[in-house]
Amino acid sequence: MNFKNLLSRTITAFLNFKISRKSLRRKSYQKKYGMSLRNWLIYHQKKIVFDKVSWMGLPVWKNVLDAWIYQEIIYETRPDILIEIGSKFGGSTRYFADLFELLRHGMVISIDLDRSEYRLEHDRVKLITGNSSDPQVVDQVECLCRGKQVMVIQDGGHKKNQVYQDLLNYSPFVSLENYFIVEDGIVDLFHYGDGLGFDTSGPLDAVEEFLKNHPNFVQDESRERYLLTYNPKGYLKRIS
Repeated sequence: MNFKNLLSRTITAFLNFKISRKSLRRKSYQKKYGMSLRNWLIYHQKKIVFDKVSWMGLPVWKNVLDAWIYQEIIYETRPDILIEIGSKFGGSTRYFADLFELLRHGMVISIDLDRSEYRLEHDRVKLITGNSSDPQVVDQVECLCRGKQVMVIQDGGHKKNQVYQDLLNYSPFVSLENYFIVEDGIVDLFHYGDGLGFDTSGPLDAVEEFLKNHPNFVQDESRERYLLTYNPKGYLKRIS
């Protein structure tokens, strides 16, 4: 690189830095907009996600930017079946079912061990109550998915072994060019005690091991374009 180009880049970087440090035109928003992405994610986890996010009145424990990406994928790929591992209250289940209703196509297979807090009935939802690792549950899902276009979202147990087992059990059902989405790998990026980190290996560790051994899936980084995702490396696209 010649001196002229180096000088130009240095000046540009300096000007961008000065712009980024300049106060906003409304002081009331200075503190909010000055928050780092890392601090925002911790703030969202501590203050927002567990009691201030809902869909049609039902709680949804998700980052809404990820939920937006989900509807893009569903519209693009038009799956016949979405397997949702972990449904809790049923808020996200209703979100997916309502999207299918808008498309006039598709259904959700909701797998959960505990239905004590689940509050949804919907014509486009099939409930399977049991452990996602139970061979009988896997066999039942396989029968429902046979010959269908399928995607999967894993939001059940978040420890590495459970996530990896779900990847092994349910990835064969995912259709070519569709997705296996592993949620909440963000816990492996943060530290234990900071509001997001776990003290054990979690979903991201499972994803990284899975990708090493399954070249028919790749990370689709374009699905993380909004930066504020709970699913780092979690958008797994089947390519073969």
